[in-house]
Amino acid sequence: MDPRELEGNGSGESDCGRGRSPSRAALTREALGKPAVRSRARLKPWPVLFAFLLVLLTPGALAMRPGRVAQLRRETVDVFYHGYDNYMRVAFPEDELRPVSCTPLTRDPKNPRNVELNDVLGNYSLTLIDSLSTLAILASAPPEDGDIGPKALRDFQHGVAALIEQYGDGRPGPSGVGLRGRGFDVDSKVQVFETVIRGVGGLLSAHLFAIGALPITGYNPSSAGSDPADPRPIKWPNNFTYDGQLLRLALDLAQRLLPAFYTKTGMPYPRVNLRHGIPFYSNSPLHGSYGSGSTEGPPEITETCSAGAGSLVLEFTVLSRLTGDTRFEELAKRAFWAVWYRKSQIGLIGAGVDAEDGHWIGAFSVIGAGADSFFEYALKSHILLSGHGLPNRTSHSKAQKGADWMDPNTLFEPLSDIENSPAAFLEAWHHAHAAIKRHLYSEREHPHYENVNLWTGSLATNWVDSLGAYYAGLLVLAGEVDEAIKTNLLYTAIWTRYAALPERYSIRDKTVEGGLGWWPLRPEFIESTYHLYRATKDPWYLYVGEMVLRDITRRCWTPCGWAGLQNVLNGEKSDRMESFFLGETAKYMYLLFDDAHPLNKLDAAYVFTTEGHPLIIPKKKWQSEEPRNTKRGHSSRKDMVVYYDEGYTNTCPVQPAPAPLTGSANAAREDLYHAARMLDLHLLPDSRPGIGPGDVPSEFMGTSETGFFPWTLPLDLLPGNGTCSKVYQPMEASLEFASNAQQMVGGSSFNFMLGSQNLERLTTDRIRVTSLSGLKITMRLEEGVDKEWRVNKINGIPLGRDELIIFDRAILGDVSDPRFNLVRDPVVVTLQHLHKIDLISRDTDEDDLDDELADEGLAETEDPLESSESPNSKTVNRSTSRSASEHISEFGSLVKSLLNRVVASLDPQDYYSSSTALYGSGGTPRDPSYTHYNLVFNQTAVTSTGIGAAPLPPVDVPVGARIPEFGPVPNNIFAWKTVIAGGDACSSPLPDEAPRDHQVIILRRGGCSFSTKLANIPAYKPSSKSLQLVVMVSDEPDEFKDDNDYSSSGASNSRSSSTTPPSPGLVRPLLEEPQFTPAGIQRRHPIAMIMVGGGDTTYHRLAMAERIGLRRRYFIESQGLRVRNIIVDEG
Repeated sequence: MDPRELEGNGSGESDCGRGRSPSRAALTREALGKPAVRSRARLKPWPVLFAFLLVLLTPGALAMRPGRVAQLRRETVDVFYHGYDNYMRVAFPEDELRPVSCTPLTRDPKNPRNVELNDVLGNYSLTLIDSLSTLAILASAPPEDGDIGPKALRDFQHGVAALIEQYGDGRPGPSGVGLRGRGFDVDSKVQVFETVIRGVGGLLSAHLFAIGALPITGYNPSSAGSDPADPRPIKWPNNFTYDGQLLRLALDLAQRLLPAFYTKTGMPYPRVNLRHGIPFYSNSPLHGSYGSGSTEGPPEITETCSAGAGSLVLEFTVLSRLTGDTRFEELAKRAFWAVWYRKSQIGLIGAGVDAEDGHWIGAFSVIGAGADSFFEYALKSHILLSGHGLPNRTSHSKAQKGADWMDPNTLFEPLSDIENSPAAFLEAWHHAHAAIKRHLYSEREHPHYENVNLWTGSLATNWVDSLGAYYAGLLVLAGEVDEAIKTNLLYTAIWTRYAALPERYSIRDKTVEGGLGWWPLRPEFIESTYHLYRATKDPWYLYVGEMVLRDITRRCWTPCGWAGLQNVLNGEKSDRMESFFLGETAKYMYLLFDDAHPLNKLDAAYVFTTEGHPLIIPKKKWQSEEPRNTKRGHSSRKDMVVYYDEGYTNTCPVQPAPAPLTGSANAAREDLYHAARMLDLHLLPDSRPGIGPGDVPSEFMGTSETGFFPWTLPLDLLPGNGTCSKVYQPMEASLEFASNAQQMVGGSSFNFMLGSQNLERLTTDRIRVTSLSGLKITMRLEEGVDKEWRVNKINGIPLGRDELIIFDRAILGDVSDPRFNLVRDPVVVTLQHLHKIDLISRDTDEDDLDDELADEGLAETEDPLESSESPNSKTVNRSTSRSASEHISEFGSLVKSLLNRVVASLDPQDYYSSSTALYGSGGTPRDPSYTHYNLVFNQTAVTSTGIGAAPLPPVDVPVGARIPEFGPVPNNIFAWKTVIAGGDACSSPLPDEAPRDHQVIILRRGGCSFSTKLANIPAYKPSSKSLQLVVMVSDEPDEFKDDNDYSSSGASNSRSSSTTPPSPGLVRPLLEEPQFTPAGIQRRHPIAMIMVGGGDTTYHRLAMAERIGLRRRYFIESQGLRVRNIIVDEG
């Protein structure tokens, strides 16, 4: 290769460390592949200039040349074969190759606890199984690559034959016995997840290639279009006849994993013995009823992970659809949903989970190790299942089952149609990604994902792991291309710095995290690079792929294969070539450089598994013919479950436009070097770890000293403008309150992660501040639609994005400081209404209650407090006086009956204490004033706005006020006790006594304007007993939670509606003109008005209120901006 093809000439440095490209005059015709012009006299200038500009403005004119791409493709083939040939020569039929010592790598029988080896290596020729689909892909190499394609097809067929020779053809007769035994009948305890994705997935993918269900150029088997479960025999040139042996072996291997699914949760145990099952899990429903083996020694751990339990759907679904054996699809889907249903209240899943009891182990939520492929399989299961009907649920006949038949599905109810549908998996993906974007995604310095607390979303650790590099590729499949491009840049910068991806990289310390610096030839980074190139066609990713190829070639090569790096800092090699290097890493690298590969052009619902094996559910073309051997009938039901949410990305975006002159949109990004800055690439010398001039051919080295990345990128691909956008580093402010050593406040048993005496955790997302003494607050300025502060640390404890800090207004006192200022909310208030419920009368027994509930249509379905009988507002008698008999409303009677039922259901001791508290030891009231229970409703309300709006009356609940459960209520809590309901007040004025003798008028929204309604209220003389407030009741339901709407009266009798405040439709009522009386005279004393939601129920509830009052809302401002997640309440 000509070194001039790799690098441009010249270097420079801009303000943000970008290597400046040479001037456009330096782009000679020779650099563009044109003959050099030696004499200007022989050419006319304008045509030459026009042609020159035309070439420069053509997208991709300076992108990687086709010849160079072809060379990289052929070099990738050489990389694969150097590993594959050495494995077959040195290690086959063992599982893996030791590339340094040049020996086979097998299980560690002397140390059963060596799970790093034993979980994966099952003594079934793992590397060959993992490599077959890569060989099938190489078999479609273009003709210009010579014999690569035909050779790969021959090697694929030879590999299949060699595998069948070792393990038999999967049939029950003599042909099912190979040199190593019948199928995979080996005494190996393996990890279920690894065995499924490598073993079962590899066999299924190779089977689909063998029968023509997945494309191989020039390979047209005679069985194409026949039943994939029972294909017609295919004669290969090596005298081997393929008739579905790999599918039968996949079934054999999967059946040996079934014992692991005998759990109470539906999630499989992490490990299983391929011969003996799970004798080491003593709590399994299967224990003692299957297999042999020993339970001696320490107990086997039951901890699995979200990825391990929930990432089996692709392989098991294809296996079930191909064989007609529905057990596997149902088990895999059930395991997926078992994980998903355990997500936290903020939508996050954990990394570790116990397969027996279903409890999360640890409190981390991540996108990388432990959870990675769960998200992958949520989206890819939707893709794979799309266009196919729901699975057949017809069970096998007894004759088909046989003596060894196992079906863990019998422990559970069948999955629903929704749980089986592709739509459900898409919905799970959307919600999972939304939670990740909300809680894990950080734009600080450059977009990346943090590791957070599962329950609160607060920062747990600030490192990224190499497994997380896959997520950008998954985002591409989901249509989230811009997010994928941004987050992938960080991994590109990490690779540029270390010439590999260390297992963990610390964002905070800018170094390898905790000594975890190995890279075992993982595929995740090149996988995402491949998907990003497919979506954008940006040549940037070809140069990234070249960087990976060059670094692997020079750092990982050994005479016997390819070795992982034990330490990316010093280049120390590990003596292991993991099977996924040939099964995934080399595969994605090859497909990146083979744009015309038939898989890249396949218009079908196929997916790559998490092990890189292509899978598809073949269309049932063969069913138009008379089947030769139908094992099971397939359901004709179609998937009727439709899921669509316009709030999520549902289509792929348009491909980014190539940048002028360079053809690379990435190279022109203004945030391109933010990721490089996070790695300090611009501060590193040329001799970065693993990229020293002593061991790198000079023609493969970047020449810039400014740390641009990838290091293979020619300077000509960078635009001449060396500026970049501002790095996002949010402003933070810290506050510390004076300490009062004498102020001691007790804690709570729920105070996990707090350990502070002035903080009390109320719920997983709410922390109450019980004292300002010594309190330390760190706030971050967040710039969205509106600038606002958010408390991100309290007493040094990180907080999640949705965690709330609750302050009692009483402890704030007269705090007034520009950095922490108590402000009254001018828009939102709380409307409080009191109802007295007679609990002494016992004329309603449980049967009467059931009848009442049934009459109301509420029996066991609705909350009676929300569903009292509501006559039509037009028939409400607006002049009806409030008699004592109306104080006990119909819904109040139901409340009384419900409370009596609750008391009667208590433990006898609790019942005695409760009943004596209410009635006294003799069943009579302790005090005559304690005959009614005080029930309070808190209703969120919004104030009016516009020229006709009037200020609210100067009333508020006193600081620290408490509402007693029984007896009289202080007058200063509820200011008004005369209420009248006035209908919609559109057709005629209200009676004169309405505003004269009542302090509150309740009106329905609709029918006319707000101004018209107020104009129908007669004039009146203002006094403390006359009209003070108009409450407008809208039909808008209270549906959405508002972070700044928290209510708690401190008494158990307060029923808060403010935890479900108004929907976005409940906006401030607009009074567009001044207020007038029915006579058309402008009011001298405008009437205050607020609006609440809730419709008829709220309207009649307010009309029957004993008293009504207002509680003002407060919030905290800092330097004129609101603090979003601080809530001020009454304690």
